[in-house]
Amino acid sequence: MNLCIDDVDAKIVEIRNTKVLLDCDVAFLYGVETKRINEAVKNNPEKFPEGYVITLNNNEKKELVEIFDQFNPLKHSSAPLKAFTEKGLYMLATILKSPQATQTTLVIIETFAKIKELTRTVKELAIKTSTEEKKPLMQKSGEIISDILGDSLNISETETTFEINLAVMNIKHSVKRKKDKK
Repeated sequence: MNLCIDDVDAKIVEIRNTKVLLDCDVAFLYGVETKRINEAVKNNPEKFPEGYVITLNNNEKKELVEIFDQFNPLKHSSAPLKAFTEKGLYMLATILKSPQATQTTLVIIETFAKIKELTRTVKELAIKTSTEEKKPLMQKSGEIISDILGDSLNISETETTFEINLAVMNIKHSVKRKKDKK
């Protein structure tokens, strides 16, 4: 499987104010069964202290299934649902050693790093008052978003514009790319 940041970003959800990946999505990304992911946690408890893996309660699981259609198959599952924080994913990477696991870990790390960088830039942008100070931050935000979206942008000899509406502001960014000639 050839993963990109889009593949990982689409699976990140927020539980208890923390960005996480559910065990079933981690298993999919790593190309293993969910029970193998959970066995790794069970067999290595010292690598997963509090804050590394969140076990969802029934209400959180129910809410997740109601909000996100892709979690519908989990509706009738009796197994406790686990969610891996960024730190938990790093620890999991020390256990799973296949080439796909290594590649997946690299993409996951890149995704979380880009999200953190965008969050920092948006926070800084929110406190700036002058247009002069905001302009480079807007440019940086647009570049980070472009990196995150990557291949999902249609590449042609025309201009692609995307707009993201955040709580504190709107980001509108145009990307001009020329199709690579092969």
